[in-house]
Amino acid sequence: MIKSFQIPEQRIQPLNNKPIRRGDYVLYWMQASHRTEYNHALEYAIELANALKKPLIVFFGLTENYPEAQERHYFFMLEGLREVQTSLEKRGIKFIISRLSPDEGAIQLGRRASAVIIDRGYLRLQRKWRRRVAKHLECLCLMVESDAVVPVEVASNKQEYSAATFRPKIKRKLQEFLLPLQPEPIRLDSLAIELDLEPFSLTDLNKAINSLKIKRMAKKIDFFHGGTSEAKRQLRLFVEKKLESYPDLRNDPTSDYQSHLSPYLHFGQISPLYVALEILKTKSPAADFFLEELIVRRELSLNFVFYNPFYDSFEGLPAWAQKTLLEHQEDQRPYLYSLEELEQAKTHDPYWNAAQMEMRITGKMHGYMRMYWGKKIMEWTSSPQEAFKIALYLNNKYELDGRDPNSFVGVAWCFGLHDRPWAERPIFGKVRYMNDNGLRRKFDADAYGRLIQRLEEKRNK
Repeated sequence: MIKSFQIPEQRIQPLNNKPIRRGDYVLYWMQASHRTEYNHALEYAIELANALKKPLIVFFGLTENYPEAQERHYFFMLEGLREVQTSLEKRGIKFIISRLSPDEGAIQLGRRASAVIIDRGYLRLQRKWRRRVAKHLECLCLMVESDAVVPVEVASNKQEYSAATFRPKIKRKLQEFLLPLQPEPIRLDSLAIELDLEPFSLTDLNKAINSLKIKRMAKKIDFFHGGTSEAKRQLRLFVEKKLESYPDLRNDPTSDYQSHLSPYLHFGQISPLYVALEILKTKSPAADFFLEELIVRRELSLNFVFYNPFYDSFEGLPAWAQKTLLEHQEDQRPYLYSLEELEQAKTHDPYWNAAQMEMRITGKMHGYMRMYWGKKIMEWTSSPQEAFKIALYLNNKYELDGRDPNSFVGVAWCFGLHDRPWAERPIFGKVRYMNDNGLRRKFDADAYGRLIQRLEEKRNK
């Protein structure tokens, strides 16, 4: 392993004990960090390639059956990858997207590699892919963490109970990792290297999407577009227009004061480290409020999915939450809705319907409404286990940032994760309760409903 001059060693983990070989190139398997800026895995791969006097190849495996992924997710992702391709080519680095299982493609290209660099994934399938690749390679395989400000094991060595227990631990480590990352020039051009894999063309994105055998129940959307440049535009807009009022207006869905960065963070199209450094540059009193969400809350989610093997099921909830919900599962529900009724936003509650439609139309739901949305699913289904499955299914199907550690935790929070017991009541037991009166006290809930109705009318024109 070659020591990096600018990347902390704690970001770099060997996944096998194989040697660096006399290969044709260094391979960076890009699967989580879809960007060329502030990408520690890419910069380490460039440093290693330069040290070995080898060219660098970057590979992305395009699987058509990623769990729960829909057309909108693929389109947003491919918009970002097209930008990655252009950026890498400008740096003289060959980028190949191939239509096959990512682990299989990395193994095939790894046969000619001197070493393989991998970025980090936290979910079950992502970790399985990386273990398989490291096992089958005959060369050194290193994983470089670039989608957390503080590497997950460095922040904590166990599953944390709540933000209150996690916050002091990660804050003690921040200064070690809040470090800028400069791009490293590549010494050897790799654009002319011939590879055995068939490339997948991104020249025409509509044609590319139509050629894929993917789920198409949640169609692509026009409210958000993928890519690092678009992510940075959203960040600039937030810093210039929204940050100062963020502490007061972030929980009001009638006022657009969210950063809208979560889809870009999910696909690795923008670095959380870069975002944090840009926010700190402002020296705004509001910065701490935003960094609490970006670093403490987001990386608490990484902590949960990393240390809890049941992160995507009812069994992953805290013992007290499971116990109290099961004790009340026979309680009479005021309403019972089927999955189809919930998915089509056909409930008696106009605010819940609006939240569901916002997610379906825009690919994103306001964070405060997502809490209310999840709580009501628990109240309107026959059991807490069914409610958990439905909430996660709808969230992952329609949200652009679905299938993300933050999404799994966002749903689980509605069922008691990272929260404390409250006063006992029917159905919810000791899990926190929310109702529509609470919405109306917080903001103009009827105005929110009208806002979503206008979006729906515009979409249907």
